[in-house]
Amino acid sequence: MMRRVLVADDEKNMRWVLREALEAEGYEVTEAADGKEALSAVADQEPDVLVLDHKMPAPDGMEVLRRLRGKGFTFPIIMLTAHGNVQTAVEAMKAGADEYLTKPFDLEELKLSIEKALKMSELAAEVDRLRGELEHELDLDGIVAADPKMLGVLETVRKVAPTNASVMLYGESGTGKELVARALHQLSERALRPFVSVSAGALPETLLESELFGYEKGAFTGAMTAKPGRFEMANGGTLFLDEIGDISPAVQVRLLRVLQQKVYEPLGSVRSVTTNARVIAATHRRLEEMVKSDRFREDLFFRINVFRISLPPLSERKEDIPLLVHHFIERFNRQKGRRVADVSREAMQVLMTHDWPGNVRELENVIEHGFILCREDLIRLEDLPIHMLAATASASGDGGRTLRDIEKAAILQELSRQNGKKMPAARELGIDKNTLRRKMIRLGIRIPDDSP
Repeated sequence: MMRRVLVADDEKNMRWVLREALEAEGYEVTEAADGKEALSAVADQEPDVLVLDHKMPAPDGMEVLRRLRGKGFTFPIIMLTAHGNVQTAVEAMKAGADEYLTKPFDLEELKLSIEKALKMSELAAEVDRLRGELEHELDLDGIVAADPKMLGVLETVRKVAPTNASVMLYGESGTGKELVARALHQLSERALRPFVSVSAGALPETLLESELFGYEKGAFTGAMTAKPGRFEMANGGTLFLDEIGDISPAVQVRLLRVLQQKVYEPLGSVRSVTTNARVIAATHRRLEEMVKSDRFREDLFFRINVFRISLPPLSERKEDIPLLVHHFIERFNRQKGRRVADVSREAMQVLMTHDWPGNVRELENVIEHGFILCREDLIRLEDLPIHMLAATASASGDGGRTLRDIEKAAILQELSRQNGKKMPAARELGIDKNTLRRKMIRLGIRIPDDSP
């Protein structure tokens, strides 16, 4: 579909030049010679972008900008002026301008500004669309999803949850495997019984064995009292075994017997304990390859892999990012008693283009970082961790600012918050003090050397 650009400028030659240049790029161009015509043109047919001259017959460009934003029009507005200064630029941006160009400007610069503004507008529209479809969103125990891949996972969860089948969850760290395991439990007939979780990868073999199966008093040095194991605690409910690919061969043997016979003996005991716990396991490893290399028992693999669910990484479900961002903001608002409303369009652009090696857990941490740093009701670009800005600078769409500008603004802002003290500023920025000093020298930031 052809995009509509409204050019509002009292200079006839300027309107002609812009029309020729933009129509050559495939835009449909409408002209307005003053503020009154510009408002009328918007009322007749809302443009996709407005290129607005600052100085025009009444109402001037600034007044047109204020009126349009006051009426709720959200399409991008690019302000042009032959009398550019910092105060005017700040005034225009505060009034709602998306970009500010000073005459004479390069036509290529204007084309790029229009293209960028349209992309940001499309992103904002997509966020609004996702919000409008929340009634179609599946939210199982905190799992937020709109992406087709994740929606498919949740539909599978709904189908397999009522059964007693063992489930194997595959996915990278941070993809939400425990949340899915909890959803499987809560949607089953076991929902009123315990959900017990244990991470096999976080415990050495001897400790994992005692955690799973429990022990009797005196079973080993330090066992002053008897302790029930996780299987006993989860009886009638669900036992979630995270990182099952990390368990030792000896523990694999004991686990296989429990799954086959539903009985086990606590450490140091001759009595058998019966368990009716449903086992849901998870791993980020390729268990099939571990079976081939004899690092994982084949019979145990087939016992736990009755039903397989693979969770996509966040990099493959980016449609969920806006929903997850607002989910985390709402959670932090409740926890901290604040009223942060959203993230800026520039910040959202960075979030959408980041690779997210840490998946949903990393996104949660980034939003918490921005939540803590933001001063008003909006998480802005400079509130994000510096390493994210560096990694995504080329795609951040930050209104023409360079990475150097963004980095300098973030450091200055944090130094201001910490009253010039470098150590706490570095800690909040996620870097060490020496790295902060080097960056300050490179960016020309001068703070007395004796500042902590």
